[in-house]
Amino acid sequence: MTKSSPAPLLPADFHFGVATAGFQIEGGYNGPGEPSNNWAPWERAGRIEPSGVAVDFWNRYPEHLDRVAALGCDSFRLSIEWARIETEDGQIDDGAIAHYRSILDACHDRGLLALVTLHHFTHPEWLGIDYWLRPDAPGRFGEWVRLAVEQFGDRCTNWITTNECNIYAVQSYLTGDFPPGRIGALDATITALDHLVSAHVLAYDAIHDAQPGATVATNNYALSIYELDRLPTDLLLAKDHGVGRAELGAWLAGRRADHYRVAGTPPGVSHNVIERALRALAARRLPLERALPRTVAAVYASPSVRLLDVAQLDYYAPETGSHFRAPGRRTAGGRISVPARPLWDDPPTPEGLTRAVEVAGADGLDVWVVENGICNRVLRGRSHPRGDGWTRDRYLRENLEALVVARQGGAPVAGYWHWTLIDNYEWGSYEPRFGIYGVDRERGIRVLETDAMGVDAAGAYRSLIAGIRAGDAGVFDAPSPAPSGWVA
Repeated sequence: MTKSSPAPLLPADFHFGVATAGFQIEGGYNGPGEPSNNWAPWERAGRIEPSGVAVDFWNRYPEHLDRVAALGCDSFRLSIEWARIETEDGQIDDGAIAHYRSILDACHDRGLLALVTLHHFTHPEWLGIDYWLRPDAPGRFGEWVRLAVEQFGDRCTNWITTNECNIYAVQSYLTGDFPPGRIGALDATITALDHLVSAHVLAYDAIHDAQPGATVATNNYALSIYELDRLPTDLLLAKDHGVGRAELGAWLAGRRADHYRVAGTPPGVSHNVIERALRALAARRLPLERALPRTVAAVYASPSVRLLDVAQLDYYAPETGSHFRAPGRRTAGGRISVPARPLWDDPPTPEGLTRAVEVAGADGLDVWVVENGICNRVLRGRSHPRGDGWTRDRYLRENLEALVVARQGGAPVAGYWHWTLIDNYEWGSYEPRFGIYGVDRERGIRVLETDAMGVDAAGAYRSLIAGIRAGDAGVFDAPSPAPSGWVA
């Protein structure tokens, strides 16, 4: 009798991958003679650290993709950058198209499913820094999407239209972290979010017109405030739930109540004054069915009943109020002067990931976790370990175990893309380091064999993927080494 092998802990067709974004890894933007995007004015003004060569993925993509394949991954998330292809209005760079096609071919050659994002926080500079406030923004984005599918559809059938609409709108117009850097501009935040989500609707239909069998979605950043988290997703799924336009408000009110009862309270959270104030403000300024009028109109004008093919989730630190902190607090490498918690102090909550996946899967869609990661700080060539002692191998282990728990409970989780492969440009700074592989930027973009905390995160992810596929639950029990850090 032949002894049967243990069943995989996750389905045999579960996708394991890493996630990236073009502007953060490619290099070659916003300098003389280079394509320019909406971050260029801030770079030229010295307001942020220049992106420069990033990690030179544009030229070194074969070796980077070799690393992805060596992890045991079967997918690679990347973005195709609008600014690189349409350098001026109507001027298409055929060389850039050919180069991206080569990258997609390289993914295929290594057995990596390409998951392509068409807007990852960037657009061509010639569209203007306030592009997403323009009434024509959704339609103009639809033209870009049709061009991209025409040029790359023979090499890709899995698309993310707009990355984290909720975070992009908030950080551009509410917190001021992204260009144009407005703070407290609530009306602009709502308008941008409305245009971004309605642009997804147009893009969804455009892609399916060209590729009926494509998988198309937009990924949401998990947040505890309903209007900044689940509201756009619920609008995209309303017709699939049989909700007519006249009943939309009442249905959304019920979904908001469910969100706060089930998903909106991460484990261990005590609702502080800021959290309560933000929830009250969101409820007052975003009156559900009237909050995103362009999106509502686009949803009910679309021939599609369901406007997401999978539920895509980005999970980091969902409690919205806790992202605001008094300035002067101690953090890795010194004190922080801004009234916000730095990324390297975001607390891991793997049990919250289980809950988020369960909620996302309740609509009957497969769930793809297309971003999930942890960072530490590298300041002036010195790597600082996290204040809470967490390491990336532990983070991978506990978050992947959280997905196994969710799957065993019936949640249809079907993919995981870790953020990210190699320490990259983190939206104006190289201090936050999210890579499985660290980078010594003091010595010419030298990729390390450990992560920035001195831990073999690549070996941990490789072992976890192999163990999960082999049905070995003991893979979650490996001890974590102490983070060593390094000094360039």
